[in-house]
Amino acid sequence: MSIFLDSELTEAERSQDALFRVIPVPLERTVSYGAGTAHGPQAIIAASDELERLCQGLEPCAKGIFTEAALDCEGPLPEVMERLAQRTEACLRDGKLPVTLGGEHSLSYGAVTGVARALNKPIGIVQIDAHADLRVAYQGEQHSHASVMHLLSQAGIRLAQFGVRALCAQEAESRTANAVFHVDAEELVTRNIHEIDLPENFPELIYISFDVDGLDPSLMPATGTPVPGGLGYYQALHLVEHALKGRRCVGLDVVELAPNGNAAWDFTAAQIVYRLMAACLANGDR
Repeated sequence: MSIFLDSELTEAERSQDALFRVIPVPLERTVSYGAGTAHGPQAIIAASDELERLCQGLEPCAKGIFTEAALDCEGPLPEVMERLAQRTEACLRDGKLPVTLGGEHSLSYGAVTGVARALNKPIGIVQIDAHADLRVAYQGEQHSHASVMHLLSQAGIRLAQFGVRALCAQEAESRTANAVFHVDAEELVTRNIHEIDLPENFPELIYISFDVDGLDPSLMPATGTPVPGGLGYYQALHLVEHALKGRRCVGLDVVELAPNGNAAWDFTAAQIVYRLMAACLANGDR
């Protein structure tokens, strides 16, 4: 079995006592443009071997990183989501932090559902994405990558979206109906904004959902639906890191990598995963 950061971990750091539980989810069922997300988790894990232990003055791996077996993604999508929910729920109940590697963005529904069940407290999602993912359904599928945030908002999960630059009228209406906090890419990029304060009433417990297409295609072309005018690498990370200040991360996913043969993009995604692990530790609450 492939292991995240395999070349750097001690035996103790890779044990099941680890704080971070990496869950590979090679899901590719509702992609609507480019393909390849089924290969994303393995590409991220392979590239992670080249990461350094130190990140932002921290060594997240010192808290331990355990890589679980890849999720079975066969069968009806609701069953896949429930299998993933059981994984992330078990992580939280065991005091661990689930790090889900995609795979297409629809998986976030299962991942967040499990986290919410385990905590039974208000949760907010900080979403980096080129798309709002707020369609009621897409191409007849409710569990689509394009409707995942609609499902979660309907379940009472608060949303804060950064970097969106492609949405339809239905999604714009959903933002209003569900009180979705958002600052879109054009404002963030043209004004070079790296920090946005979340609303005071936004939940303390944060789940990070990082769609790699939130980055500009010049930095991340290996994704199914690249959109011009995206966020910079540091900009996207700074937005997440600032949003976590005074709050606590309870889980994260990095999704929509579609490897195209250039290892640079796989490594970029792996570095994002590790930096988000560091961000989860930055408040000193673990």
